[in-house]
Amino acid sequence: MAPRSLFASLLGALLLAAPGDAAVGTKVSSASKAGVPLFESETVQLTDKSLSTLNSKQAALFGFGKNGSRQSIPHKGECKLLPGDKSWPSGDVWGQFDDVLGDALIKTVPLAAACYPSWPEYDSDKCENVTADWTVSYMHAADPASIMWPLFEGRSCLPTGSNVSSSCTIGGYSSYAVNVSNVAQVQLAVNFARNENLRLVVKNTGHDFNGKSTGAGGLGVWTHNLKDIEYIANYNGSNYQGPAVKMGAGVQAFEIYAKAEELGFTAVGGEGKTVGVAGGYVLGGGHSPMSSVYGLAADQVLALEVVLANGRFVTVTEETDPDLFWAIRGGGGGTFGVVTSVISRVHPKVGVTVSTFSFATSSNVSANTFWAGVRSYFERFPAHADAGTYAYFWVLSTGTNSFEFLMNPFFAVNHTLDEFNTLVKPWFDDLKALGIPFTPNSTYYDSFYQGWDAGFPLETIGSVAMMTGSRLFPRENWEDTTKFNATVAAIRSTVSAGYPLLAFNMKAELPAGYPDDSSNPAFRDTLMHAITSVSWDANATNSQINATMNKLTYDVLGKWRATCPDSGAYMSESDISEPNFQQAFYGTNYDRLYKLKQRYDPAFLFYAPTGVGSEHWEVKSLDGLPDQNGRLCRL
Repeated sequence: MAPRSLFASLLGALLLAAPGDAAVGTKVSSASKAGVPLFESETVQLTDKSLSTLNSKQAALFGFGKNGSRQSIPHKGECKLLPGDKSWPSGDVWGQFDDVLGDALIKTVPLAAACYPSWPEYDSDKCENVTADWTVSYMHAADPASIMWPLFEGRSCLPTGSNVSSSCTIGGYSSYAVNVSNVAQVQLAVNFARNENLRLVVKNTGHDFNGKSTGAGGLGVWTHNLKDIEYIANYNGSNYQGPAVKMGAGVQAFEIYAKAEELGFTAVGGEGKTVGVAGGYVLGGGHSPMSSVYGLAADQVLALEVVLANGRFVTVTEETDPDLFWAIRGGGGGTFGVVTSVISRVHPKVGVTVSTFSFATSSNVSANTFWAGVRSYFERFPAHADAGTYAYFWVLSTGTNSFEFLMNPFFAVNHTLDEFNTLVKPWFDDLKALGIPFTPNSTYYDSFYQGWDAGFPLETIGSVAMMTGSRLFPRENWEDTTKFNATVAAIRSTVSAGYPLLAFNMKAELPAGYPDDSSNPAFRDTLMHAITSVSWDANATNSQINATMNKLTYDVLGKWRATCPDSGAYMSESDISEPNFQQAFYGTNYDRLYKLKQRYDPAFLFYAPTGVGSEHWEVKSLDGLPDQNGRLCRL
């Protein structure tokens, strides 16, 4: 990161042989209270013995949290440091930090810096590659600071062809990131951020819609390269005995699904190919193509290895700490600690039928007929979800009284082709009776992985000219005729006004015998997770963007909320300005989560927008938008 200081020579006795390992770290036993050995990366830990070799100034930088230090609650108006502040760590201090990390500190260079001659990294060929891949999630996931939705970073360094920014700054990206390869590095980062009053952010892939993995002046803990996967044929816990898998925090959907295909099991993970299954996804609940059968990803978790806000590394299970075990499974990523691995139950190999098709208005299909076909589909949501299926579909306006429906795909878990056709026959018969032409393309696959890989498209990300919002529509909206009519009317009104509907027909009930967790209670009753979006011109002013955002929050989503005011929304795919986010994202769990936040992180070291306790903080955004490009201050 920077020229090596003489500080490293003081630590020679504790240097570890592997490149990238923390220089201050102790190799410990691999035994874990989870009953499954620690990964090799988890056996390198920061201990009191490690710190005893440091002098008092060094210990002040990297020591564990204690009562009366920075663990005390910040005063009103107290802010996290930014580069240029008098108390911002000096270059020598950052050099010392890099030394103890073992050269794992990365100073942030935005991906698009290659497009700007003012940056030393300017490279026209690389700029072309970055521009071409800007909407591809793999590129952003593999960068220590970049996130999938740069709108919420602050649009501070975009490819020059975007016509949005004429300059490149670090903006709302973290100033530095630690490329984590072992637990000691996580502990050092957590302690350093706490002791030096730095904003701390945690990033695996940066998939969250609202920029939870970034923040101006932040120190990032980048867990993306913790890729270990271990299959456990017979996990033996107090409340579960059976197959399980231990995943490092950096494991993504395409990786765990490929391993499951290899070893003959099925995992509950995201539909998106690059989603970090063992990161913020599972900590925020995590809906899945398997959710109608097995519930949320958080429900599968049996144990977690975690670095807490005080820097201590702990094993969290239902036996070791039932409160934290409840809270961290569903209470939101970047809230209670940094997870280095999770152990989750897995399930038998299962076949799936995948079907794609579309229908639209035409000279022979009126708008009313089209919506009758959509209504017929909606009527079957309870039956389809109760059959264990998961559907990903769009309804779009293509002009005045012109619409299109896209099924992309219908994912019928544990259904043969004949069983799938029997399930959807009532709906398909209605479409035929209405005179709506459609041609299903349906294929049976022997395994989840094959069907998932073929059925779900790679998500398109990177937009700075749109934002999304969502709602979880509950089963009661299908059981009550008046509420069902209001739901269909609200969806039609939304789409007719030019706002797209991207939705999932699914359920996510907590399976019988599974321990309760803090996932949004609204998920337990849902039959549709619905998302919509608004967009604006590339040259729109910040005030125009704010007005458009407010229209989504209060007008567009307001109609959806009115049909189910007591429900909520999925925090990871939501409107960052959701009114009363505590109720919308956490429901009746919020009060308990808040009390546990005060116990495990009394100084609120872990901040994430819309996270538990975030109402006590504000980001003084430079552009006036709800992004992370500004100083984080205590309200």
